[in-house]
Amino acid sequence: MTHDHDLVLRPTEAQTRAALSPPPGRNGGDLVVETLQGLGATTVFGLPGQHALGMFDALRRSSLRYVGLRVENNTGFAADAYGRITGEVAPLLLSTGPGALTSLAALQEAAAGSSPVLAIGSQVPVAGLGGGRHGYLHELRDQQASFRDVVKSVHTVRTQSQIPSAIAAAWESALTAPHGPVWVEIPQDVLLAETALPVVTAVDATPHELVPRPELTAVAADLLGRAERPAIIAGGGVVRADASGKLRALAERLNAPVVTTFGGKGAFPWEHPLSLQSWLEDRHTTDFLEDADVLLVVGSGLGELSSNYHTFKPRGRVVQIEADLGKLESNHPALGIHADARIALSALLETVGERPDPAAPERVRQVLAAVRERIDGQELTLEQDVLAAVRAALPDGSPSFWDMTILAYWAWSAFDARRPGTMHSAQGAGGLGYGFPAALGAAAADPTRPVLAVSGDGGAMYSIAELATARQYGLDVTWLIVDDGGYGILREYMADAFGEATGTELARPDFVALAESFGVPGVRTSPERLRDDLAKALAEPGPSVVVLPAVLRMFAPTHLG
Repeated sequence: MTHDHDLVLRPTEAQTRAALSPPPGRNGGDLVVETLQGLGATTVFGLPGQHALGMFDALRRSSLRYVGLRVENNTGFAADAYGRITGEVAPLLLSTGPGALTSLAALQEAAAGSSPVLAIGSQVPVAGLGGGRHGYLHELRDQQASFRDVVKSVHTVRTQSQIPSAIAAAWESALTAPHGPVWVEIPQDVLLAETALPVVTAVDATPHELVPRPELTAVAADLLGRAERPAIIAGGGVVRADASGKLRALAERLNAPVVTTFGGKGAFPWEHPLSLQSWLEDRHTTDFLEDADVLLVVGSGLGELSSNYHTFKPRGRVVQIEADLGKLESNHPALGIHADARIALSALLETVGERPDPAAPERVRQVLAAVRERIDGQELTLEQDVLAAVRAALPDGSPSFWDMTILAYWAWSAFDARRPGTMHSAQGAGGLGYGFPAALGAAAADPTRPVLAVSGDGGAMYSIAELATARQYGLDVTWLIVDDGGYGILREYMADAFGEATGTELARPDFVALAESFGVPGVRTSPERLRDDLAKALAEPGPSVVVLPAVLRMFAPTHLG
């Protein structure tokens, strides 16, 4: 009897000949890049270092496109954005010790944002593994321990034959919901040694589907169908699962108002009659959600930012669909459904019936009107005008990447992303320096659309070196720098809490002149000219910088007191 798996495992005559006569001059690094190619990778990000040279030498013998940035952390941000834009694994090649450790903040953001980054770092020679203090350059007692609390999984290679399987296992881990970064480390001598192993061809690393338990979706469907005041919170898991269409269909069938989290921007149409938009830091929205008798939370852990700083206290039943098991019921008791958002929403749509509620759009309108009245009473016209100018200048399909800056905090609540997966920010881990290098990664992923990066002057200084990267690769990114002379949000926080700010004022360069010194066009704008200047910069191919000198303020919080 012939079994299917016998047919799959039997090599062809051509494959046998190729395996018996591998090309000369290959090393362990070739096994790395061949495995990546076999898994379907087309682009890798990285920054070379002494122990990793075997991988980088192998790149020139491959068809992989290499995008090299100037700082490992920025390289990680670029890979993160590539993964978000494509939904594919973003390989990231790093060196040992300082090079690897410099990437940790970016990998933390990738973990918080569920971005599939495959970080492959070198290690000291095999003899130095295990904690012995041999004095190798870049030596750490336990390098992988530094990554274990940040990434989804850690994979250590000790021989060349382990390379394909370790990378394939990491790839599968990165793409299994919830997506996330993974770490593979390979000793220097394993990468450099000549190899007689056959060329790696196709590699199977199919991610596992995360399917909901049917008895749970049956109970959830019954609760939602019988609810008097249902509401939905849609998080980033909806966007990552490409489940926006399913979400809309369910909301319309239930006549359930929907609010999107800051990570879920674009998951639901902004101007839809059932859209509560993203005003999660407003007490009017919080009160409305607390009043729901059944609250469906999809793809969100209801963490600090999504719960109005943990002041949200639901009074009704909560149904939570979440791919990250650690976030399931981590903040509120719920009917917890551990599943991919798209698959779970599909299951609900199969059983939930129509729920008429002609008053639902009016309740939504009343909440948004109350939010607008609160904001309008704070004399924040400049901030709203600036955000409106950015929205008007940015083409609908273009992605935007926002650093931790006051304009981004406004955008979390007030910016219409227009389409799913087009607005990204560092609100997961909250580190500075994300916006510009992430935008470079997005431009590398899709060169057909201009990309916008938004930073404050403080955050911009983390990424200045990447102006050289933008110019070198001709990446179509326009970088808006809002220059308020310091760490603006920290200035506000400290002034409010202590009466004055300390350590927040910064000397900074002439950003326009600095950009031009890299060969990147720059322009200094004003709130009145911002829309036109930004639109012009976005329309021109290649990188550009737009500097807006402005001191912006945040709207008053509603979670204090």
